[in-house]
Amino acid sequence: MKIDRIVVNASPLIVLFKAGLSDLLPQLFTDIMVPGAVWSEVLAGGAADAAARAVPTAAWLKQVDAPAVPPIVTAWDLGAGESEVLSLALDNPGARAVIDDAAARSCAATLRVPVLGTGGILVLAKRRGLIDSVTASIDELRKAGLWLSEHITDMLIKLADE
Repeated sequence: MKIDRIVVNASPLIVLFKAGLSDLLPQLFTDIMVPGAVWSEVLAGGAADAAARAVPTAAWLKQVDAPAVPPIVTAWDLGAGESEVLSLALDNPGARAVIDDAAARSCAATLRVPVLGTGGILVLAKRRGLIDSVTASIDELRKAGLWLSEHITDMLIKLADE
């Protein structure tokens, strides 16, 4: 199933920009929504931060006002960004929430919100011929600050047939 619409959280955006892999997003997805709390979180990185500099000029990113966070999401006590990502995904059936945070992913599973992690984006990119190596791209994401367990790394490499 092709994924056209995503709602992206701050950490995937930040590490993809820092790793030089952000150009994968508009090549993989048609509609890339960023709720206001996430936008603010990314920009808080300041002028020295690659993501904070690039996000405002990335024409393919769409800053979107998130709906009010429903009590079922509030009960999980997630950060503002994760809460808005899930609220926006709930409000946009067919959209995937791009989140890496374990608690947010658990909340999404409970609410039946489809998710995709940063590593999953790499697997999609490899399958579509946009990158040559998930392993090398994971190394770049790690250098940019993304923590991935060995279990998840092994799973991603296996999914990419590497």
